[in-house]
Amino acid sequence: MSATASLLRQQIFNIQTPAQFEAITLDVFRYQAANNLVYKQFLNYMGCNTSKVAHIADIPFLPLELFKTQHLVTGNLPVEQTFTSSGTTGSQTSQHHVCDLTLYEESFTRSFEHFYGTIDQYCVLALLPAYLERTGSSLVYMANKFIEQSHHPKSGFYLYNYANLAKILQELSNIQQKTLLLGVSFALWDLAEQYPQALPHTIIMETGGMKGKRPEIVRPHLHQILQNAFGVTAIHSEYGMTELLSQAYSQGQGIFNCPAWMQVLVREPNDPLHILTTNQVGCLNVIDLANLHSCSFLATADLGKVFDDNSFEILGRMDSSDVRGCNLMVL
Repeated sequence: MSATASLLRQQIFNIQTPAQFEAITLDVFRYQAANNLVYKQFLNYMGCNTSKVAHIADIPFLPLELFKTQHLVTGNLPVEQTFTSSGTTGSQTSQHHVCDLTLYEESFTRSFEHFYGTIDQYCVLALLPAYLERTGSSLVYMANKFIEQSHHPKSGFYLYNYANLAKILQELSNIQQKTLLLGVSFALWDLAEQYPQALPHTIIMETGGMKGKRPEIVRPHLHQILQNAFGVTAIHSEYGMTELLSQAYSQGQGIFNCPAWMQVLVREPNDPLHILTTNQVGCLNVIDLANLHSCSFLATADLGKVFDDNSFEILGRMDSSDVRGCNLMVL
């Protein structure tokens, strides 16, 4: 690892103020603009003079779709693991080449513990059948580490054995064990229908995704179904993706908060360089400084809004065929 990358790695997880975030973000931008061939080409295509980028709002964000076609690596470290997105048979999937798994592990551990406390307080039950049935899932990697770090004998992965999972949840609830049930949307819905029960000591966290198993419904409707079935006041959510090494969390009402090294901005759908002010609806741009060895500046097709306190809400997804600027170029 270069001296610059090593220094940035040390700084990323010690951000305390918005000014520090902006300063480190600009340093990461300059590092990646010089050392990531694909991002460098993209910046040239956009006519970006990197020496004149003085604020976060000046940074061009790379379309997420380029993870499907390009080898996005910054620097010269070897790739330790490649995470892949899910997709239909024959479709192109994103590939995130991770050059430092310890950076990913530090990011997701610090982020979870910032919002929820140390993982060893919890029994971690991962209901992720669609992800376990393929290889290369970054979510499965994270969940597996959470299971290991919990050190609880009941922690583990579950496929479709809902009866056994429901029994374990009841046993844990009876002894008032703090529990994290991390599940894909369709599986949580199945569990709610087949085995409703009060789970007052369980954090139920959906990761999104019907995966073709259930009809798509809006998040508030799904959350109400789960709240009613499990007798909880809020359903939590995790916002992450293959192309990111950090996660934002919602502790209810679909409002997400980022860790200190991550930030979400909103851009004008038809003008990728125009950043909107708070409380306006547009496409989401994500800054993930943990993506130090790939690209930290990603333009997604998610539709949402950012609030004055930097929390954000997901409202849906843009149809990229109708939106100029979400897919400006193919290298």
